[in-house]
Amino acid sequence: MLISYKWLKEYINLADLTAEQVAEKLTRSGVEVEAVTALNTGITKLVVGKVLSCVKHPEADKLNICQVDVGEEEPVQIVCGAKNVAAEQFVAVAKVGARLPGGMKIKRAKLRGEKSEGMICSLQELGMEAKTVPKKYSEGIFHFPQEMTVGEDALAPLGLDDTILELDLTPNRADCLSMLGVAYEVAAILNRDVIVPEPAIVSVKEKASDAVSVKVEASGDNPYYGASIIKGVNIGESPLWLQTILMASGVRPVNNVVDVTNYVLLEYGQPLHAFDFDRFGSTEVLVRRATENETITTLDETERTLSGEHLVITNGTNPVAIAGVMGGATSEVENDTVNILLEAAFFSSEPIRKASKDLGLRSDSSIRFEKGVDPNRVAEAGARATSLIVQLAGGQVLEGPVAFDQLNRESVEVAISLDKINRTLGTELEVDQVREIFAQLQFPYDEKDLTFTVAVPTRRQDISIEADLVEEIARLYGYDHIPTTLPNTPTTPGGLTDSQKKKRKVRRFLEGTGVHEAVSYSLTTQEKEAHFRETSEGQVKITLPMSEERSALRTTLIPHLLDALSYNKNRNSYNVHLYEMGTVFHTDEDPITVQPEEKTYLSGAFMGLWHEHGWQGEKKPADFYVVKGIVDGILSELHVTSDVRYVATEKHGLHPGRTAQVEIDGRQVGYLGQLHPTVAKEWSLPATYVFELDLLALMALSTADLRYQAIPKYPAMERDIALVVDENVNAEDLERIILDHGGKLLKKVAVFDLYQGENMAPGKKSLAFSLRYLDAEKTLTEEEVTNVHEKVLQGLEEKAGATLRS
Repeated sequence: MLISYKWLKEYINLADLTAEQVAEKLTRSGVEVEAVTALNTGITKLVVGKVLSCVKHPEADKLNICQVDVGEEEPVQIVCGAKNVAAEQFVAVAKVGARLPGGMKIKRAKLRGEKSEGMICSLQELGMEAKTVPKKYSEGIFHFPQEMTVGEDALAPLGLDDTILELDLTPNRADCLSMLGVAYEVAAILNRDVIVPEPAIVSVKEKASDAVSVKVEASGDNPYYGASIIKGVNIGESPLWLQTILMASGVRPVNNVVDVTNYVLLEYGQPLHAFDFDRFGSTEVLVRRATENETITTLDETERTLSGEHLVITNGTNPVAIAGVMGGATSEVENDTVNILLEAAFFSSEPIRKASKDLGLRSDSSIRFEKGVDPNRVAEAGARATSLIVQLAGGQVLEGPVAFDQLNRESVEVAISLDKINRTLGTELEVDQVREIFAQLQFPYDEKDLTFTVAVPTRRQDISIEADLVEEIARLYGYDHIPTTLPNTPTTPGGLTDSQKKKRKVRRFLEGTGVHEAVSYSLTTQEKEAHFRETSEGQVKITLPMSEERSALRTTLIPHLLDALSYNKNRNSYNVHLYEMGTVFHTDEDPITVQPEEKTYLSGAFMGLWHEHGWQGEKKPADFYVVKGIVDGILSELHVTSDVRYVATEKHGLHPGRTAQVEIDGRQVGYLGQLHPTVAKEWSLPATYVFELDLLALMALSTADLRYQAIPKYPAMERDIALVVDENVNAEDLERIILDHGGKLLKKVAVFDLYQGENMAPGKKSLAFSLRYLDAEKTLTEEEVTNVHEKVLQGLEEKAGATLRS
């Protein structure tokens, strides 16, 4: 339901509140506002202009050159391609420098040699939906239907100074399918009065009953039918205020009579229908069930076949409307219509719902009848529409209406005690508080011995039992004010274990880096495992396997990940990066008598490009250092602060020169490296890198509490050194020596270059390191850094035989 905030303010004083504030209060009280949209968003410098002259462009058949008065000293020239632009029209003009929805900026331009200073706008260009724009303006520019003041801001007359509240209503809140219903809701929240419009009808002496008769055969489905006769109307375009309200509410304007019925539908929530009385076909209105296979052509020019379960309005013989769903084409109000029969009726929801579903017709009318309309507003809505039609289209109202009336308009009475309210809500409300809430809701009540007997207004047909009243009290009292209580039954608080939390952190990290999770069977084959095991000892075989491919419990996750990579490669997916977190099974004893040890491993496999930038042509394949970086990230997520080392090693199934085992405090917790070319060939894979970690071992490591440090206030000093060492010296060893001798001032060491080749002695290599010195308490002097730096160089020479490269 779309609610015009500007229209809403006609029924309730909201001068002190913005649309956003009202939306917040509505949502907090249980009527959810899904969106708040200002119609003038993105529109600037839009004014009313008058087209003084309009001539064909000399160089273009489809363009016109217009001289337009926009309230300035001189008219401006605008080139316009709309077919319906003409002299003497008042139009909406976006001046030079204006902005329109979608970010469009209006600039000076030349079109086929003629200058154009602005744009004459269509309604679609101003942000209005095409389906709500009148057909007259659906193609071409919009021009005002009445004389306007040139140069004035065009937003207000176009209704673009409005804000729309989009309500997401639950099925029970049919009362809020109308402006008055929403006004009552807002009034209850704010404890204010609602201004209900008073129809003003002056009837002529001629009686409507002399012109038409009403007969209802299906009184159970149609307990009230009122027919008003208005003679001598002039069909034309509705005034701008009515058109803009309808468009803002999502309804396309048609003409002044049809627009009034739609306006009252939105205002009262009561569907109405206007018939051309001269085309009606008789002076009798007969409401009955349709006969089997009876047909009618509806307003959408579609012939529909009816059944005996559908309710129809007839002229005594032929159907002229499907009751509560859609009118017929034969009696439609057209431009030459003079006399009108206005229908205001109450239809039961069942036959309307049935017809709407069977015929595939769902209209604004059927929606409201299906949910239920207010029986006390049916006649009022008819009177309101009659008054507006006479006001906008002229004509004379015959004394009436002519009505069939067996409608029950009595309100439902619901009794509830104060104790019941408090027990249900867990509150301690006083009787005066409940009285005040019922007064805010405008629910009449009698109170005796702390029991309230409430006469529920018929506009609130969703309230019929005690629980409904409790809900109303809770809404108006405020959900935020209801105390929080725990269940009075024994419960176990939920939550994640420390292990579960850590696993989730690892998963989020890996998926955040672009690695996808794989899930595979716990059963595998000895042949696949043999690529990564030197012997079959410790492997658990299945006594009665389902198949040869599932004949053993896995001891590693790597083979299954390679299966997945191979599957993707065979389907032309070459850049695939997967991880799996799963259980493996190890045993050093007889698996028949001793249950194998279950361990949780985390493994990954990477092939193809890790990063590709199509525009710049940058490509980075997955390699050893990409995988090492991911392992570093996993350790960081788990807050592993112990001594972590990557030690070169040889591992069965991996490349002998590109494999390292991960050690923490001297204990091996996993490995990473490139798949051996022969193993990769077995799976028909390109260069592939893998890692496998003992996740339970990592999670069991004690981790220090996170501690944060302030950003340094003082500058750091950088020193770079290039060291000549023997080829067998590891960069890691040199880094440790540097850190050991750098003391508290040395904050960071990073290797950034390796050189071997020309001008380097045989058996030697050059390693370059960047050292950062910093004192958090003061600015370091050159002398202080030099003293520490000399100690570092001395230590490197003494312990590693390193010399500075000249």
